[in-house]
Amino acid sequence: MKLNLQHARPAGQTEDKTSVRQPRPENVSGDFYVDHTCIDCDTCRWMAPDFFKRANEQSAVLAQPQTDEERLEAYKALLACPTFSIHSANKRPGELKAASNAFPSPVAGTSGVYHLGFHSQDSFGSASWLVQRERGNVMMDSPRFDAKLLARIKKMGGAKYMLLSHRDDVCDHAKWASALGLKRIIHKIEINEQQGTDKCEVLLEGKGPWKLPDSGDDMEIIFTPGHTAGHVCLFYKTQKVMFTGDHLAFRAVRPTEAKPFTSEDDKLSVFDKFNWYKVPLQVENAYKIGTKYDWLHLLPGHGRPGHFADEEQRLRAINALARHYNYEPQAAA
Repeated sequence: MKLNLQHARPAGQTEDKTSVRQPRPENVSGDFYVDHTCIDCDTCRWMAPDFFKRANEQSAVLAQPQTDEERLEAYKALLACPTFSIHSANKRPGELKAASNAFPSPVAGTSGVYHLGFHSQDSFGSASWLVQRERGNVMMDSPRFDAKLLARIKKMGGAKYMLLSHRDDVCDHAKWASALGLKRIIHKIEINEQQGTDKCEVLLEGKGPWKLPDSGDDMEIIFTPGHTAGHVCLFYKTQKVMFTGDHLAFRAVRPTEAKPFTSEDDKLSVFDKFNWYKVPLQVENAYKIGTKYDWLHLLPGHGRPGHFADEEQRLRAINALARHYNYEPQAAA
C-alpha cells in the first residue's frame, strides 16, 4: 500500500510562489516575519514563544526580538522551521552562523541530551534529538539532513544508532545512516519500501521491551502502539528522559483534542485528531509509560517538549489524561 505523505496547503495559500512568501498580515512590523507557507507545526512557537504566536491557524511574529540573545532564539526557530517560512529582513553579520552553530542545542535540565533542530516538512515538522553516551551516541528520530549539522554531530562523537519511533518521522534517515555509518532501528510493523525503512539495519519484533544492540542498561525501547500500530518510545534512564515520538507530548495553549481540557493538571496530549491506529490504545500506553517509568523530561517528535518538577506532578498529569479519555487503569490487563 502506498503511503499518502503529502501535506495539506494552509487555508488561503495559493500556487503563486512569490505571493505565498510575502509576510502574513498578522505579523507585527520589524525584522522577523512568517510567510503564508506556514503549516502550523508549532515548532517556532515552542522554541521562541516570546516572539512567535498562533494567529488564524498559522504562526506569526507578534513581538519582535530586541536583544542579541533574543535574536539568536528567533534565528534558531528560523533554521528549525520545516517549510522555511520564517524570514529576517535585516540580517546582522554572523547571526545566522551563530544560530546554526547552536545546534545540537542542549536540553535544559539534562546532561548530554540535545535538540537537533532542522525540522523537515517530509516529517511533518517533527523534532529529533541526540543523546551523548559512552557506549555510542543515539539519535531519536531523524532531522533534515544538513552538512553543517553533520559536521557538529561528528565533533560530538557521531552517532551509533538512530531509533525511528514510527513511520511518520523518518525524513532523510538514509542520508544520516550513510554519512554517520549508524544503524537504524524501527519496529518491523512500521517499515515500507516507499520511505526506504525496509532497509533499516535493526528491525524490532514483538512487544518488547528491548535494549539497544549494545546491550546497555541505560536505555530501554518501549512498545507503545496507538498513534500507529508499531510505534515505540525510548526511555533514557540516566537523565530521566522519555522520548515519545508522536505518542505523548505537552499540550500547547490551544488544545487539539476534541474535548476541552479544564484542570490545571491537564498538561499532556495524545493528539487524537492525528491518530492513524487506535486512540484508546494510545491512551492506555501513555498511561503505562507515565506510571511505570521514572522520568521527568518529556521530549516528543510532535507536540511540545516539557519537564515535570517531580514524580507527583507527572502522575497528576498522566492521571488527568486518563480521566479525560475515561480510561480506567484497573480495567487494563
